[in-house]
Amino acid sequence: MQSKIVSRRDFEFLLYEWLNAEALTSRARYADHSRETFDAALDTCEKIATDLFAPHNKKNDQEEPHFDGEKVHIIPEVKTALKAFCESGLMAAGQDYEFGGMQLPCLIEKAGLAYFKGANVGTSSYPFLTIGNANTLLKCGTPEQIDTFVKPMLEGRFFGTMCLSEPQAGSSLSDIVTRAEPQEDGSYRLKGNKMWISAGEHELSENIVHLVLAKVPDENGKLIPGVKGISLFIVPKKLVNADGSIGERNDVVLAGLNHKMGYRGTTNCLLNFGEGKFKPGGKAGAIGYLVGEKHKGLANMFHMMNEARIGVGLGAVMLGYTGYLHALEYARERPQGRHPQAKDPAQPQIPIIQHTDVKRMLLAQKAYVEGGLALNLYCARLVDEERTAESEEARRHATLMLDILTPIAKSWPSQWCLEANNLAIQVHGGYGYTREYNVEQFYRDNRLNPIHEGTHGIQGLDLLGRKVVMQNGAALKALGAEMMKTMARASEVPALAGYGRALGAALDRIGKVTQALYAAGDLNKTLANASAYLEAFGHTVVAWTWLEQALLAVGKEGSHDADFYRGKLQACAYFFKWELPRIQPQLDLLESLDTTTLDMQDAWY
Repeated sequence: MQSKIVSRRDFEFLLYEWLNAEALTSRARYADHSRETFDAALDTCEKIATDLFAPHNKKNDQEEPHFDGEKVHIIPEVKTALKAFCESGLMAAGQDYEFGGMQLPCLIEKAGLAYFKGANVGTSSYPFLTIGNANTLLKCGTPEQIDTFVKPMLEGRFFGTMCLSEPQAGSSLSDIVTRAEPQEDGSYRLKGNKMWISAGEHELSENIVHLVLAKVPDENGKLIPGVKGISLFIVPKKLVNADGSIGERNDVVLAGLNHKMGYRGTTNCLLNFGEGKFKPGGKAGAIGYLVGEKHKGLANMFHMMNEARIGVGLGAVMLGYTGYLHALEYARERPQGRHPQAKDPAQPQIPIIQHTDVKRMLLAQKAYVEGGLALNLYCARLVDEERTAESEEARRHATLMLDILTPIAKSWPSQWCLEANNLAIQVHGGYGYTREYNVEQFYRDNRLNPIHEGTHGIQGLDLLGRKVVMQNGAALKALGAEMMKTMARASEVPALAGYGRALGAALDRIGKVTQALYAAGDLNKTLANASAYLEAFGHTVVAWTWLEQALLAVGKEGSHDADFYRGKLQACAYFFKWELPRIQPQLDLLESLDTTTLDMQDAWY
């Protein structure tokens, strides 16, 4: 029976035919692996996700966590699923052997973890945040911090979070006011509030390791304005004794749970640090430990934030993907109506998949979710290049590519795979918005992703305001060079040459529009419509991933897997004929330096 989480055949195509995962086994870090070990890891992920995560996805949504004033209550299936996840070694799948890891390539690790996002996005948030927390401390933490906090996380005994936002600051991290007062023993005492903290309180693990942004006061007791004063701290829910045993409760308190439209299975918390309910060491204030250098907190936290942004994009893809597969199955099984020319009501009804508009909606979903999955797995492959490529030049190139693709990998799937969920509901007709069918929950869950880890507006400002112009446009040039290689190959294939020319025209236009925006000499005008720039740029990037896929599929229409390759070619055709042309009006608007939205005044609303 075909999985309704994701198409395994699509995974195999992307991993082995396009991204050449097997070639990674020639590198020292992955030398113990082979396609067989990669497939075994994917099999394990698919089985646990299917057997233990997917079955309680709806229950997790309907019986969301609740707080009785003392503790958070979560349905027991969550702990059972997470226990199996941890015991299988998946928390440390990509880590060194010395940490109990499998040393899987990031590409295979993320492909495997994608199953859990598609099966149950609420439950999967707990390990995903923990993995990102551990990865950050492995980069920035001391050996003692790694022993005390990272190793238990990779064993699945401790879980982790990231604590950035505050009620009064939101995404404007320069305005956070959580204080970290230095202590004589080298620790800090934190006081403040953190809002929207996913997985911030639960009883699913022995401990919770919070990574917290806070400001250390200057010699006058004042907080340094802006991001320069931000430092990063480990603040555990429970203190850890020198022998690794769990000590007394830290001064971190759940003030309340936020109840969201989706991701309901993940506790989302307002946390109070240092309110005095608990007094570790007989003193109020949450005990924290500085990570890395003082005042370098935001740079250190960006390790986790960037990983989380790509993770949000992958989660958005998987919610769109499972919604697409549910809609596809429904359309094949649901009889309704007849073809326009079939006038005889005595004739049997046809499956709705034979209706042209349903075909359109399914093809659009396929183009969005398979294009988004390709983009996110490509980013995972870049992480492997960044870590293990043989030359320094290749590693630098991978870093540049990741820099420019991260805002797109986060935001494009959050917009367009959400649209896939919207279309999945439409395919189901009136049943689609009832709770008896899964697609309405997928939509609600995915609607959070355009906000998670930075809105479209924030990602647009990052892309246009920083990424495309940094190092004199080095990242944009690197991406353009990769696209031109694809265009050159397409030019030699008559069936695809026109797509290559269309991609070249889009890339050239983006370059000219970028120059025009910066020629304005007014940063407010340049960045006024950054979201439109992000969308146009993202569509161009995904068109490129579709052309890459088409180059592998063309000429294989007579193979034993002909339908699969024909489907890839048809989805590529759809994207270039229906989707890529969308960007031209956006680029026209950007190039005109339109200030309609910039000039709008509060009183005019």
